[in-house]
Amino acid sequence: MSTSSSKKFKNPRPIYHQTGQKCSISGVGSYVPEKILTNSDLEKIVDTTDEWILSRTGISERRIAADDEYASDMATVAAKRAMEDAGVTADDIELIIVATITPDMPFPSTACLVQRNLGALRAAAFDVEAACSGFIYALEIGQQFIMSHTYETVLVIGAEKLSTIVDWTDRNTCVLFGDGAGAAILRSNGGTHGLLTACMGADGNKSELLSMPGGGSRNPATIQTVNDRLHFLRMDGREVFKNAVNAMFSASRTVLERCELDISEIKCVIPHQANQRIISAVGERLGVSSEQLFTNVEKYGNTSAASVAIALDEAAKNGNIERSDLILLLVFGAGLTWAAAVIEW
Repeated sequence: MSTSSSKKFKNPRPIYHQTGQKCSISGVGSYVPEKILTNSDLEKIVDTTDEWILSRTGISERRIAADDEYASDMATVAAKRAMEDAGVTADDIELIIVATITPDMPFPSTACLVQRNLGALRAAAFDVEAACSGFIYALEIGQQFIMSHTYETVLVIGAEKLSTIVDWTDRNTCVLFGDGAGAAILRSNGGTHGLLTACMGADGNKSELLSMPGGGSRNPATIQTVNDRLHFLRMDGREVFKNAVNAMFSASRTVLERCELDISEIKCVIPHQANQRIISAVGERLGVSSEQLFTNVEKYGNTSAASVAIALDEAAKNGNIERSDLILLLVFGAGLTWAAAVIEW
């Protein structure tokens, strides 16, 4: 097994401690739409080929939500599956956090719509907008409420319907994105370490590298903004790639050092599923072995805030991780934003 350095840590478990009540992930769930959009399908839409997409992204297909299927609907299904996995009911949930950049509407929050769908009438609810980094941002926020003894049970969801903001005439971006949702139940649990630490970061000076200019107070919807295609995602792929690799590597090293862990002690590394080239570059810099790395980008493409949430659920359900295993999550997204987290499963 390759490692990023020759240093070996002797601690059987991390010594990094946080004050307050410990928080663990007690259940996970995910949902992806039925419709599959393959690379061959995209060949009929834009000037591209299956070989071109695969060689540059590692993506073979992605899921596309139905016209009447919204972010809140996908989030609700993922949430119910996570609740079943954790053995909790709607009455147990005290807070709902939804990470999304494709909410059903600007307001009310998608979290409030999920609360209604679940019948979780005791729960406070709000959204987090940190793009592809949103799920880890939401995990860390949820953990703080549990550590402070404010809540005992928190539902965290990443949900996206990116197909509604993708420019299907732009072959460089439309091949990358898909729809889906993933969820986790956070609970106070003194018997396990749970979420050991998280590192979050942002650089607003590079916000233009990945954005959707239209639809907000700066460029509200007009005939002109629609004609200028401002309501679609825009990305500088080359610069995003470079920044993503550097930021995810740096954030990962930070959380590993906090826990006094070597990468070889991590059972499963789950990076943001954006592009296989980015995943491979980060993995190589960290010294991650192929056995440690979990990917599903080939099936779903980039589902933004739902990406690592879906992957975490699949890794758990497929037996890639078991109780007491150490997991490294790492993400990067528009903002620019990034984050990493170490979890003892």
